[in-house]
Amino acid sequence: MGRTDYYRDPDAPAPNLLVPGASAIVTDEAGRLVLHRRSDNGLWALPGGDMELGESVAGTVVREVKEETGLDVEPWYVVGVYSDPEHVFAYDDGHVRQEYSVCVACRLIGGELAISDESTELGVFTAEEVEGLAMHERIRVRIRDFLAGERGAVH
Repeated sequence: MGRTDYYRDPDAPAPNLLVPGASAIVTDEAGRLVLHRRSDNGLWALPGGDMELGESVAGTVVREVKEETGLDVEPWYVVGVYSDPEHVFAYDDGHVRQEYSVCVACRLIGGELAISDESTELGVFTAEEVEGLAMHERIRVRIRDFLAGERGAVH
């Protein structure tokens, strides 16, 4: 299913759905960031996704990181809550979601990098390398907050 991101775009469709989600900041032993290139929009992103019924934010992060990267993580702390109503994503099925995501810094505890059906590529990048990647600005904000040492930021 395809996805189009809109940010501060007056021509963006009106959102018709709000789904809680979570994203994860995962770093390797050298402090490089684990990212995946999304198959639905072709952009580099943090692993993450929708919260399921009966699941906690921490559980969502653990599951999504495993599904999208093959890595096992332990949630550590909340980097921030991202809920900008000017960021919406339109899906081919007619759903238009308003951004609502809790970003969690995680400790890497195991696993091996493995591409999923939600990703076309996986990579581990320094902060400098991230700047050159095709990525939505709202993902960059989360990474910048993490790199600046933010904890519990609300956006």
